[in-house]
Amino acid sequence: MKVGFLGAGKMAQALAKGFTSAGITKASDVIASCPKTDNYLLEEFQKDVPGSMVTNSNTDVVEHADLVLIATKPPIVPRVIQEVNPAVRPRNLLVSIALGIPITNLEQMLPPKTRVIRVMPNTPSLVKAGCTVFSCGSSATEEDGLIAKRCFSSVGFCEEVPEVLIDAVTGLSGSGPAYIYLMLEALADGGVKMGIPRPLAYKLAAHTMIGGAQMVLETGKHPGALKDDVCSPAGCTIEAIYQMEQSGVRGSLIKAVVSAAQKSKETGQRG
Repeated sequence: MKVGFLGAGKMAQALAKGFTSAGITKASDVIASCPKTDNYLLEEFQKDVPGSMVTNSNTDVVEHADLVLIATKPPIVPRVIQEVNPAVRPRNLLVSIALGIPITNLEQMLPPKTRVIRVMPNTPSLVKAGCTVFSCGSSATEEDGLIAKRCFSSVGFCEEVPEVLIDAVTGLSGSGPAYIYLMLEALADGGVKMGIPRPLAYKLAAHTMIGGAQMVLETGKHPGALKDDVCSPAGCTIEAIYQMEQSGVRGSLIKAVVSAAQKSKETGQRG
């Protein structure tokens, strides 16, 4: 399968690297584009995917590729689609990872019956620990959905969902890594305050987060039950939980997800 990227930023680089290492495509069958002003991105792309092709022509990407990923910033998507429209053919499967843009908007900008899939990945795809969901457009086939799942599973977890959930997923897992980094930094700061050297504090906080998440995934137990397992009566952990509840940590995280999801929805409406 020949794969093209309209946009050559970090996410495009991560996905191209994942696709090639998983054997979904060969580096020689991958092409990416970006404006001349961003040629440094093309250089980075080729370093990550040696043997791939790069270009300043978006049309070249569509003409070359079977699977075309729209990996530009949302405000640029209409202009890019308008540019490539004459080159789009029935063989092309268009996959958009652009924030907030609904499938109907994409389909209206493209030739009739174009096969479209909307995807929401996240940045841990860079280390093959991504969390991705996708929804298929009206002309996409069951096989197209299987292709999307196979591709994005190569860089982490991937699941098909109704499109109505994608903005909410954006607020949870799309933006979620930033919440984790903020919490990780705060936990490490707490360790430093109590005398732990900072490099060790970051490692302890990061591995604790990884371990906690792995416990949820592998045991299947409710997070609340796992929390209870750590909280001994009158112990230090329940004291810490009490302080977190007093500070409104739980409510703040819920608000963060809701506000990010609403922002994603607003972005699509503006488009």
